[in-house]
Amino acid sequence: MNGSPLEVMVVAIKEAENILILTHIHPDGDALGSQLGLGYILRDLGKQVCLYGESEVSHLYDFLPGAADITVGLPELGSFDCAIALDCGDAYRLGGEMAALLTVKPFLVIDHHAGHREFGDLRWVDPGRASTGEMVYDLAVALGAEVSPAAAYCLYTAVVSDTGSFKYSSTSADTFRVARELILKGVKPAEVAGKLFDNYTMPRLRLFQRVLESLQLLAGGRIALISAPRRLFDETGAAPHDTEGFINYPRALACVQVAAFLKEAEPGKISVSMRSKDSSCDVSLVAAKFGGGGHRNAAGFKRLDTTIEQLGAELLRELEAVVVHH
Repeated sequence: MNGSPLEVMVVAIKEAENILILTHIHPDGDALGSQLGLGYILRDLGKQVCLYGESEVSHLYDFLPGAADITVGLPELGSFDCAIALDCGDAYRLGGEMAALLTVKPFLVIDHHAGHREFGDLRWVDPGRASTGEMVYDLAVALGAEVSPAAAYCLYTAVVSDTGSFKYSSTSADTFRVARELILKGVKPAEVAGKLFDNYTMPRLRLFQRVLESLQLLAGGRIALISAPRRLFDETGAAPHDTEGFINYPRALACVQVAAFLKEAEPGKISVSMRSKDSSCDVSLVAAKFGGGGHRNAAGFKRLDTTIEQLGAELLRELEAVVVHH
């Protein structure tokens, strides 16, 4: 197809009737908000839509309109004439059903990760955008589609989530343009912020307390590490997804250039999230050394058959090489 990536998306979507919309495993606010928002937009255009998820929506996001409509478990894929993957920088992040999902043709990909690894048939990847939610809004405009209040709520949540409430360096004039349009559709920013950030349960608060107790400041205070071994989840009654946002607290220390959070969701399976400030450290390059990826200021990876202590020591060496010599 000729034309810009956005124009190519528009043509493919207009030609399709039965569309599968999916995102990455363990979806965050941008992923879920974009998925649900696009679902509303395409249904309003008369499309048949199925929203696929590998697992149940986290209680942190069950306030989103349409969250209960996510289909857990693989649907009959032969009925779809288009699939759209959102906010997914790597095919492997589609999860355990990756190979089956990729059989749907055409397979469209809309993403904003700088370290995007190309997959699918048609791609619109723009690392200059702060969120996939922004891109979905512009797709709706290009389609001539109505953005309903429910769709606007989901997309605004996506934008706020991936910009850290408009704090991250990725935030641009485009971000505020889209946010303004969504607010004009009826979104109340204070309501979304309350749902996103004032949503702790007691188990989550107990877990947060224990995780903060693990704080280590290294490299003269420029590197902060926190951790959550498996036993903490058992002792507090919290779930792995209850850790969302914890990484932002050590990053908030004035002296810290980069923060890392090591989480053992399952025995021997460690996931690492990293956050850096401005141009102090490109954590996507560090994540890539461990087979992961992400953005300059937000990235991560997973490692099997190791311990938090072993992986933490290995990670610290890589971070020291980047931060100390910055």
